[in-house]
Amino acid sequence: MNRNKIDKATLISKIQQADGLTNEEKSSLMALLNEDKTYGLVWEDSPEEVEENLRSHIPVLHEVTERALTDGGADAPNHILIEGDNLDALTALSYTHEGKIDVIYIDPPYNTGNEDFVYNDKYVNTEDSYRHSKWLSFMNRRLRIAKRLLSDKGVIFISIDDNEQANLKILCDEVFGGNNFVAKFDWRKKTGANDAKDIAVITESVLLYTKNHAFTIEQKIWNQDDNSINKDRYKYSDEFVEIRGKFYYDTLDRGGLQYSDSLNYGIEAPDGGIIFPNGRDHYENDGWIWKWGKDKIKWGLEQKFLEFIKSKKSKGSQYTIKYKVYQFVDNEGNLRERSGRAYSNLITEPINQQGNSEMISIFGGKNPFSNPKPVGLLTYLLKTVSQTTTVLDFFAGSGTTLHATMQLNAEDGGHRQCILVTNNENSICEQVTYERNKRVIQGYTTPKGQAVEGLSNNNLRYYKIDYTNRAHTHENRMALAQAMTELLQIKNGAYEAPELFGHLKVKPRYMRYFRGDNDVLVVYVPEIIPHLVNEIKAMSFNGKLQVYVAIDGNYPFADEFAPVATKVEVVAIPSVYYHALKHVLPDASGEPTPDDTPNDEDAQLLGETNKNDYQD
Repeated sequence: MNRNKIDKATLISKIQQADGLTNEEKSSLMALLNEDKTYGLVWEDSPEEVEENLRSHIPVLHEVTERALTDGGADAPNHILIEGDNLDALTALSYTHEGKIDVIYIDPPYNTGNEDFVYNDKYVNTEDSYRHSKWLSFMNRRLRIAKRLLSDKGVIFISIDDNEQANLKILCDEVFGGNNFVAKFDWRKKTGANDAKDIAVITESVLLYTKNHAFTIEQKIWNQDDNSINKDRYKYSDEFVEIRGKFYYDTLDRGGLQYSDSLNYGIEAPDGGIIFPNGRDHYENDGWIWKWGKDKIKWGLEQKFLEFIKSKKSKGSQYTIKYKVYQFVDNEGNLRERSGRAYSNLITEPINQQGNSEMISIFGGKNPFSNPKPVGLLTYLLKTVSQTTTVLDFFAGSGTTLHATMQLNAEDGGHRQCILVTNNENSICEQVTYERNKRVIQGYTTPKGQAVEGLSNNNLRYYKIDYTNRAHTHENRMALAQAMTELLQIKNGAYEAPELFGHLKVKPRYMRYFRGDNDVLVVYVPEIIPHLVNEIKAMSFNGKLQVYVAIDGNYPFADEFAPVATKVEVVAIPSVYYHALKHVLPDASGEPTPDDTPNDEDAQLLGETNKNDYQD
């Protein structure tokens, strides 16, 4: 059917000349016209109240110290539980953890229409004509920030069912890139469905994407323990040992390849005999072939990857030919055994009921959460990724991901850190997510009276989302600098708070000092910097001391720290936070974006102090 079309240039001209439209509205319409999209999802973007709030507020984290579980000690992983909307939490984490998360697992609302998906404080049901658009808007905002959080070797697992699986796959192809899709796991969550009206659906899906497929998933998704190298199998070594590790011999016969006559040929042995596949002394089309072609055989012999070995089974010669199979070095430089069985995308156990049983056991006979994922499912997924340091779940639910992370650490001696995010609807964060993992850490007694020892070598810290005003006034910026303290602790893994900095008393009005993975000094009153520098000269730190100076601008008084420049890294706050969030926050409500140029207030001191007030 022919349709009359107006070319794009004509439409743009009409928009520019239209009355009743603001310049912003005209720009938006022209941007839509100029959008060049050949394939993908199209949906009606639905405003979200939490996003609208971010136009005028900036999220920060406030620690609920009375809920901190820190008996694991200074060397134990510091797991983090954040109570609040996950869009706020992801925004804050984009400063503390951009490019640092190795594994994300999420179990978002499936949008079944049965009151499982809340949008702007209202349940989305099957009668809502914008049901799928709202879900896609909701997921799109969060996945785009999640991608920024992933490390270069990072992966994301997303549980989903058939209500949105097809839409999610296309959305993830757009967000992460179709070339970064790895697999769709099919998890058998139950063994049957007697109440099924049509087909008994007993599976759910888990989509797996990488941040960067250049970090070959082949070297990660491998079903064996790093420490389980078969020493008998890899008992030889050669001149390649420093690069490839050890090797073992295997026959160069047929290996599940399709028959090709070009791979059925004779190889001359050192004694002049001719060897055919399967030890034959002549050509025969019986299905046996070499794995390699003639040119690669020649190359392999020259490079000593192939070797002739005496064998009584060979008929055409006293030799047979073998090739060397090496262990390999993964992306982190660890020696690993390549041979083995790859993880399967079909997961048949544990079933969903196991998750319910685990909760009943932990909570003394009651299950306070509907259909939690079983720990075994999460451990299976987490095991597919080697050398994981940091795990994030921003649809934390009952907290299975943290439970699984701690369980894996106990099994293999790992030091994985887990970050959970969930809202507190129906007190889920306080009474389920936190309480569950508190019991897992401290130990609990099952309904049968069996004492379960706690995974005590773990710490857990509880945070709530808070906000500062986004309007760019001097007062608001200084309030944000003060409110960034917990973010700076999380970013640097620094939680120990000494009472002294050298010989100076640590008074929160002037400064804060924390020790940890990186030592952190937060300076609220720049006038005290000369005294701090004198102390730094005589002090030692864990790496470079991270110094954060509260200033209404971008100049962090680096010149004043010049005498100790080799011992410190100096950063201005809150400008560094504004900078980190500029690609994440929605457009402000009529407020200009803070620029990155110093202003006249940078050199001003922020208050009067008395040295005797803070010196010991």
